[in-house]
Amino acid sequence: MSQRKRKALIIGAGIAGPVTGILLKRAGFDAAIYEAWPYATGIGGGLQIAPNGMHGLAEIGLADELASRGAVSESFEFYSQSGARLGAINRDMRARFGQPAVNMTRAMLNEALVDKAWSSCVEVHFEKRLAKIQDRPDQPIVATFTDGSTAEGDLLIGADGVHSAVRQHVIPGGPKPFDTGLLGFGGFVARSVLEDAGIGPHIEATFGQRSGFFGFGFCSPDPAQGAMWWSTQPANGTDAATYRAMSEPELKRHLRDFHAGWRDPIPRIIDAAESIVVTDTLDVATLPTWSRGRTLLIGDAAHATSPHAGQGASLALEDAVRLARLMRDEQDLAVTFARFEAERRPRAERIVARARRNGNQKQELSRAGAWMRDQVLRVLLPLNVGSQDWMYAYNPCEPTPRPGTRGQHDRQAA
Repeated sequence: MSQRKRKALIIGAGIAGPVTGILLKRAGFDAAIYEAWPYATGIGGGLQIAPNGMHGLAEIGLADELASRGAVSESFEFYSQSGARLGAINRDMRARFGQPAVNMTRAMLNEALVDKAWSSCVEVHFEKRLAKIQDRPDQPIVATFTDGSTAEGDLLIGADGVHSAVRQHVIPGGPKPFDTGLLGFGGFVARSVLEDAGIGPHIEATFGQRSGFFGFGFCSPDPAQGAMWWSTQPANGTDAATYRAMSEPELKRHLRDFHAGWRDPIPRIIDAAESIVVTDTLDVATLPTWSRGRTLLIGDAAHATSPHAGQGASLALEDAVRLARLMRDEQDLAVTFARFEAERRPRAERIVARARRNGNQKQELSRAGAWMRDQVLRVLLPLNVGSQDWMYAYNPCEPTPRPGTRGQHDRQAA
């Protein structure tokens, strides 16, 4: 008689959830994903998957496809508000790290991951909002949803993002998302808006003279919406919901006012923008633990990071690959979860800390402080072109360094 397959209940169908389901299925588990929201396409803004995250997409056979449907970014260029070039990082990523950095739409990424999960025979259920988890000895773990339905399994993975409901089960009364004081505006414009300005295949990012940040780059071959943009601004007491209640002409007026006098093509991007998305920039304090019983947190549910290091999606992909590889060893769940946290926590927390530092550069500065920031960037960017190699050189598909050690790139960057 064949042994019954263990079943993983996965809460969240964003990035970490589908990849975890696909890889656990390969490892001999049954897997079912439960997503709170209805199935939808075309939602979200643009993002970049760094080389470390692209290795995770390669593990499930999607790296080349998504690179062709997105846009490879050949560097990250920094400018002052007036147009003075401050420096560049992240050149030759494919040659240095085995995968490129790829800009893409979140909607395209999510749709591709869900389709891959379905084709891998992973169950995917939508409109299943988690209400509670019951984990009793010698019984299946049970997830109950707000519609009254339930699901039973042998373990439960919380991949449900920064507002994780699973986190409240793992750490009752624990940390909740907090506002970092920055707002994000973003969306897409026609490729011609950047092409007509002579922009190449890279990201360009501009620091405001006193505050704020504006970035843009190509994200797909789509002529109509193949370029992404984003603006980061101090909230100054106004939350994202207030801006979301505004009409599009009102939002554009705000963006024009905030970015008045900024370098070209920022004004023409704002003029061409449609369907502007506004979000609060959230963070979550370090969690005391990532697991409880047969439940484990991964991705933003475990180590939510603000977007200022461009690593949130890539960290989620890393988590999915590493967890599936540890689960193949078929050790006791408590041992596996402890190994996963011990391996992943130091790296995740280091990236979270870097994102917080980067975010501080976009807050309100004095005129002297902004001038000093630009001078420091001019000097340090050429000297520290490899300062982020420890992030990008990590390949989650390779064997993990022995406990208590760090990889070569981590040692060089420490």
